[in-house]
Amino acid sequence: MRDPIELTVDVTDAIAIGMPAHTAITVFLPDEGALADPPVVCFAFPGGGYCRRYYSFDMPDGQGGGEAGYHTARGWIFVACDHLGFGDSTIPPDELLDLDVVAAGNDATVKQVMERIAAGTLADGLPPIANATCLGIGQSMGGCFAIVAQGNHETFDGVGVLGYSGIHTVVPTRPGQPEAVWPWVSRRSKAGAPRIYNHARLAQSTGPQLGDAAALQAAAQAGEHPFQWSFHYDDQPAEIVALDMKASAGLADPLPEWRSATTPACGITMVAPGAVALEAASIGVPVFIGVGERDVVPDPWAEPKAFKSATDIQVYVCPRMAHMHNFAHTRTQFWARIHNWGEGVAAQRALATT
Repeated sequence: MRDPIELTVDVTDAIAIGMPAHTAITVFLPDEGALADPPVVCFAFPGGGYCRRYYSFDMPDGQGGGEAGYHTARGWIFVACDHLGFGDSTIPPDELLDLDVVAAGNDATVKQVMERIAAGTLADGLPPIANATCLGIGQSMGGCFAIVAQGNHETFDGVGVLGYSGIHTVVPTRPGQPEAVWPWVSRRSKAGAPRIYNHARLAQSTGPQLGDAAALQAAAQAGEHPFQWSFHYDDQPAEIVALDMKASAGLADPLPEWRSATTPACGITMVAPGAVALEAASIGVPVFIGVGERDVVPDPWAEPKAFKSATDIQVYVCPRMAHMHNFAHTRTQFWARIHNWGEGVAAQRALATT
């Protein structure tokens, strides 16, 4: 794998929110002469609270370069992206961002990078690459944004939805602990004035609630973060898990490399039932549904029903893996399954043009 390339992409015109805006990306290239045939470009989007380094950091038993290193070693161009409101991308005020704006920024990022790849202007030594297969994978909130981008803009040739439900995303707590109840917020809500549909259930809840930062922080300080069980499998290194959950509770300084200091408020709308139902139902390209055995997708085998226009849908449930997939000891199995799926998408596209 060659040295990664750090770039920013101007998305001001695409999102039209009345202020300049850019996304930050890291491009990982395979070794010279090792590009896959047919060529594949994979854009990867992180979840809430995480940044693009989620795809390139190494666990203590890693082989180098994280997931990005895995795919580039097998010939892919891999592009890790910060959404607007995350990491090193522009952080607009919350009232200017919703799922559609973030997705539009991601779509503009992908299309500009693909244009540069086709023209041979992305990186020194990378010749023009015509008709490369363009994949989009997103973990958790990144999966939500990938669905919205595909539904609104037809951004990708294949979409990998990783740890997000096109039906209803539900974050479980450790068995025996009070159930977490998440507010069901309408996507039509304005920032600062959310329209919540499940007030009665929230009032009756004795478990953790998304958005109650003080309660989550207090729980993390008193013992285990309420979402640790669903985010991290039990056999992961305790010090890594502790660091990640401290960051989730706002207690880590400095943040670990894979974390984002910001997450836009519009993310709360993604956990309502049917939050992206229309966009998911309209996706006509191949879909890969990937989850851990302990995740936020209540019934992985029901998920294909959300993607009513897709004729090619694959489901994979990875053993000994929780919601934050790239921390698991079994992450290489997960990456291999994604890679096999992407190679299949590229092969089918090549057949369709012969």
